[in-house]
Amino acid sequence: MAQVILHDNESIESALRRFKRQVSQAGIFADMKKKRHFETPSEKAKRKAQEQRKKRRFRAK
Repeated sequence: MAQVILHDNESIESALRRFKRQVSQAGIFADMKKKRHFETPSEKAKRKAQEQRKKRRFRAK
């Protein structure tokens, strides 16, 4: 869970920027997008195979 505590004399904009950075680093938006729609078993297998190909390509470099 991302949590931001305002410091003395800190603007809302800078606190919001810190919050957005924490949320993106925690992977909350990515997880939310994955769970937004139901994924059939075949779609899930295709996605996992694609992720594996991507990892293999990255490791080969």
